[in-house]
Amino acid sequence: MNICVIGNNLTSLVLSKALVNKKINVTIFCNYRKKIFKSNRSIGITRKNIDFLKNNILKIDKKYFNPIEQIEIYTEKNSKKKILNFNEKDKYLFHLIKADTLYKLFKKDLSNKKNFKIKKIKKKNFYENVYKDENFDLIINCEKENLITKSLFSKKINKDYYSDAYTCIIYHKKIFNNKAIQIFTKYGPLAFLPLSNNETSIVFSIYKKKENIDKKKIIELIKSYNNLYFIKKFSKFEKAQLRFSSARNYYNGKILLFGDSLHQIHPLAGQGFNMTLRDLEVLLNEIQNKIDLGLSIDTSVLDEFQKKTKHYNLIYSSGVNFIQDFFKYDNKFQNKYSDKIINLLGKNKFINNFFVKVANRGLEIN
Repeated sequence: MNICVIGNNLTSLVLSKALVNKKINVTIFCNYRKKIFKSNRSIGITRKNIDFLKNNILKIDKKYFNPIEQIEIYTEKNSKKKILNFNEKDKYLFHLIKADTLYKLFKKDLSNKKNFKIKKIKKKNFYENVYKDENFDLIINCEKENLITKSLFSKKINKDYYSDAYTCIIYHKKIFNNKAIQIFTKYGPLAFLPLSNNETSIVFSIYKKKENIDKKKIIELIKSYNNLYFIKKFSKFEKAQLRFSSARNYYNGKILLFGDSLHQIHPLAGQGFNMTLRDLEVLLNEIQNKIDLGLSIDTSVLDEFQKKTKHYNLIYSSGVNFIQDFFKYDNKFQNKYSDKIINLLGKNKFINNFFVKVANRGLEIN
């Protein structure tokens, strides 16, 4: 069995490792000129997905993760008093890890696997020819901007968040750092995501306005909303334009979209990579069913994958969009009752447990 994976990113490596574990021959094709993966972003992985990674893909030493026990939510109107507080007694909500650390761990593990290889492509017509290659049972495309995505999967549900995400790492005095903080500011959602006792990842999704907000202004804003850390320095900032995207068709022939090429959501809930891991679990189950029956891996796997994930993913991502829109317009129109309503809902144990469960397990596809 031979599968082609397109893209040199974290998703393509995690996917490849999962397939290699199934004794499938995997070849990654990637652009020769594409920059080496390097990022100061953090990845939040839910408790369920940590177990899935450990039991099915790669056992990662816990020293690389920072466990998060609590999530506190604030707004512009109540920047000192939390309106929501998510926690689960004696359990971690999720674990944080640096994206480039996770990338390097998977790349190192795959480097000595006989049924895995990476090919860097220089040819301009590569994308036109790859999906005609009969040597591959399936082709899984993890690149959201290449020619295959644009030409074969042009029909998508799109939404512009009119925001840019600015990410960096702040270095600060050591504290017991296991509490994530989300502040819905008038500029956009600001997240403090602890990586260690002296490092915290920042994700600041700033609404686009006529005037430009420069790095100096962003640092001033982060400092003004920070009530916890004694900041020593800031790392280099990264900037990314934020858009919602969901493919109307998950596959075309023997080509499957996967990861960000399949769906993109707002980073405020930290669920993008977790959605991909839940997709991967479904895909692996479908592939394993074929293997168990002694059947070849064909497009029926892709059809079943789409049936079992498409509607769940759209509902889940729509929920994230609702949260983003709610706080955006709440800050804009200054509804004096919204914080009280949210606070009352947050004190309800059933509702609190429901949101914690959905964040951890998704909508229970399996």
